[in-house]
Amino acid sequence: MRLTIDNLDGLGPQDYTSLVAAGKTPPSIHRRLNQPTAMIVTLAPGTSGSVVPATGAHVIVARANGSVTFSGQVTAVNPEYAGWGERGAVYCYRLTTLSDEVALDRKTLPVRGAFINRAAGDILRQLVNELLPGHFDVTQAVDLDVVPTYQSSPQKTWSAHAAELGILTRGLYFVLNGQVVFQGIGANTYALDETAATFAAGALKLVSHGSQANDVTMIGGVEPQAYVTDYFVGDGVTLRFNLSQSPFSRTTSTILNEEWTGAALNRLNWNALDPGSAISVSQGKLQINGGTGVDGQTLLEFVEKIDTGGAAYLQHGDLSFSSNSDGVIGGLYAGTPSIAACVAGFRVTPVAGQNVLQALVNGTLTGTPLTTQAGHRYVFATRVFTSEGYRREFLFHSSDHPAGDGRGGVVSAANVRVVLEVHDIDPANPGSLVAPSLVLYDGLVSNVPDACSYALINAASMHGSIAFTRILRISDVLVRSALPGGGFRTRLTGSQIDGAECSVSTAGTLSFFAAYAPAANEQIVAVYRSAGRAVARVQNPTSIAALQGSGDDGTRGAVVTAKLPLPRTYADCVNAASALLDDKTEPGWAGEYDTWSGFLPGLAADILPGDALQVNVPSQGAQFAAVVREVLVELADLSSDLAKYKIVFANDAAEPTSFQFEASSTRSIPAVAGVAQDVVITLPSDLVAAQITQVSSTTTTIDIGQGVPAGYSVEVRRTDSGWGPDNDRNLVGRFTTQGFTVPRLAKRQDYFLRLLDAASPPNYSQHSALLHIDYPY
Repeated sequence: MRLTIDNLDGLGPQDYTSLVAAGKTPPSIHRRLNQPTAMIVTLAPGTSGSVVPATGAHVIVARANGSVTFSGQVTAVNPEYAGWGERGAVYCYRLTTLSDEVALDRKTLPVRGAFINRAAGDILRQLVNELLPGHFDVTQAVDLDVVPTYQSSPQKTWSAHAAELGILTRGLYFVLNGQVVFQGIGANTYALDETAATFAAGALKLVSHGSQANDVTMIGGVEPQAYVTDYFVGDGVTLRFNLSQSPFSRTTSTILNEEWTGAALNRLNWNALDPGSAISVSQGKLQINGGTGVDGQTLLEFVEKIDTGGAAYLQHGDLSFSSNSDGVIGGLYAGTPSIAACVAGFRVTPVAGQNVLQALVNGTLTGTPLTTQAGHRYVFATRVFTSEGYRREFLFHSSDHPAGDGRGGVVSAANVRVVLEVHDIDPANPGSLVAPSLVLYDGLVSNVPDACSYALINAASMHGSIAFTRILRISDVLVRSALPGGGFRTRLTGSQIDGAECSVSTAGTLSFFAAYAPAANEQIVAVYRSAGRAVARVQNPTSIAALQGSGDDGTRGAVVTAKLPLPRTYADCVNAASALLDDKTEPGWAGEYDTWSGFLPGLAADILPGDALQVNVPSQGAQFAAVVREVLVELADLSSDLAKYKIVFANDAAEPTSFQFEASSTRSIPAVAGVAQDVVITLPSDLVAAQITQVSSTTTTIDIGQGVPAGYSVEVRRTDSGWGPDNDRNLVGRFTTQGFTVPRLAKRQDYFLRLLDAASPPNYSQHSALLHIDYPY
C-alpha cells in the first residue's frame, strides 16, 4: 500500500507511507452501506521538512498495482504526545478522513422543485453537477428505477440524498478516486462456502433471527379515499359553505416562483433551445424577441415535468406584447413540445396586425378567440384537476424484486379537467386588477399523461416581456356552479388578486368572495376526495400453512409504518407489504467474517458494502443470500498490501435494505381485511362519475355515470360502513340500473355508493362515491 497526501500547497501529492506510525493501531478503513467511508491513520513525527497535513488535504491509499482502496479528505487532525526529542516535545498525528463525497456534503443544495418521474441515478447525477459541476466522474452512476417524485432538501447533505435514493431503488452508492458509483445492490456476488479451501470456520460468527412475519399490516401516508360530490344551492347572500368531508389535498406549495431577476436564465429551472437568441433576461423581465419561425425550435422549457395528479395552478406570466407574435404560451405537452403534442396551452397568432389568443387543446384550436389590446397586460393561467391524487405508484423492492424489477409502478388513467384563463389588466383601470379572468376553455381532457412537459414559450415568432411565472400545487377541490336554466362552469379558486372567485380552506370551508356571491337558486357543486390513512394487510398463505401446528394457526404478524419509500395509497401499501413478505417469511440471518485480503470469499480482490454473499455453511444450518453491510479493513502491512478484513452481513429478513420504518407509531388504524400475497382480485370499478340529477323535497335521483354489468348491482348506504349482502342496518337500497331514485329524509343527506359483483361473497369497489346534499328545501 502507498499513502499519498496532497496538502493543497502547490506541491502535489506527497508520499507519507514511511511516516505511518509503527506500533500504533494500524490504519483502518471503515466502509458502510450507503454512507461515507471513514479512514483513520496515525503519522509518526517526520523529518524537519515534513508537512503536517491540514484539514481539507486530499488523501489516497493505493495498492502496489495502482488500484485505489480509499480516497478522501482530512476532516480532523489530532496531535498525540509521543515524548521528548532534541528540539522539544514530539507528537504523532492522528488523521480522521472521509471519502471524496465530503466535498459535496460541504455544499448546500439549492432550493428547487421536486424531481418528477426521474430515474434515481439521473437525480443523483444532477445533484452532483449542481453542487460541483465537472468535479466528479458520474458515468458509473446508472439510472436504476424511476422515482415518481423526489424532493431534495438543502437541510440534508448530498450523501443523505444518495442514501435515500439507494433505499428507494435497492441501490448503493460510493465515491472513490473522484468517481461516483451508483448501482443495484448485489451487482457483485461472492460465495462464503465452508467447503472452500480458504474458508476459516473459527472466523465466522452467525446469528439467526426468529422474527419471521407472514401477516403484515403496512401503514402509509394520508391517501385520497371516497369520491365526494357536495351539492349546495345559493341564496344570493351566503358566501360560506361547509364541505361534508375533510378534503384530501396534497400539500399546498409553490413549485416555482420565477421573478426573472438577474442577467441570465436560471439554469436550475429552465432549459432553453434558442438558436436565434430570441430569449433573454433583463430589467427584471423575461424578454422574447424573435424565433426561428418553426414549431418547437425556440423553446423555454421547465426542467421538471408537471405532475397531473390532484390539482395544480400554473401562471405563465404577466405578459406584455410589443409586436405581432406567433407561438404557444404556457403549453403542457405529452412528450417533446410541439403544437401537435400540446395537451393544453394558449395559441397566439397574428391576425390583421393584431394578436389573437385561443385555447389549444390536444393540438387543436378550440373556443372563442380573444383579440389583445395595445398597452394591456395579460396574465395567462392554466388549472388542472383530476380526482386521482397520485397517478403513478411507487416501486417497492426486496431480494426477490431488486433494482429494475420492483413491485408497483402502475400508472393510472384519468380524465383531467383543464381550465385555461386570461386575466386582462388595463393599466388605466385599477379595477381590472380584481376583475374576473376570462375563461377560454373549461373541459375534460382524456388520456393526459401522468406527467407533462411544460414549456413557457414555444415561439415561432414572439415579441414581448413576461414579469413573472409561477407553478403552484393548490387545493384538490373542484368548484362548479350553474345558474337556473344554465350550464355549469368552473369557479376559479385561489387568490382574488389572481382573478379567482372563491377559496377552499384546509378545514373544508368553501368561501366565495363578495363580488362573486352565488345567486339565488344557483347550484353549487364541489368535487374532491375524502382523506384517510392508507393501510393494507397482506398475508402469505403458504408460510401460514407451513407453520400451523397444535394450537398454532401459523400466523406471524407484524404492523409497520413505512417512512421511506412512503406508501401513499392502499395499492402502495399492498406492494410495500408484499415486498416485505418476500423476505420476512424466511429466517433472518446476520453474521461477521474475519479474514485476510488474500482469502476473501470467492477469492475476491476486494469486498464492498452492497456486494452479495451466498452463504453456504450447512454445519451451522445456514444457507441464505446476504448483503454486505459493513467492511472494516485494517492495513496491517503497507509494504505488502496485506490487509485484515471484517465483513459484516445480513439478509433482508434480518435487516431490510429497501425500507426505512418509523421506530414506533401511535396512529390509530382501521381494521382492514387481509389479502393474499400475489393473488390478484379484480375489483368492480369505483363510481367516479356518479352524480345527482334531480332533487325534490322527498326524493333524490342518482345517475352512476356508467352502465351496470350483468350480475352486478349498486349498493347505496347512509354511511360508509356495513358493506355486505347480509347487513341492512344503514342500507338505502340495491339497484341494477344506471339511474334510480332514492328517498330524501333530511335537508342534509348523504348517499354512499359502491358497485358489487356476483361473487360469493361479493367484491365491492375499493372506494365509495359519496353524494352529499345540503339544500334548504
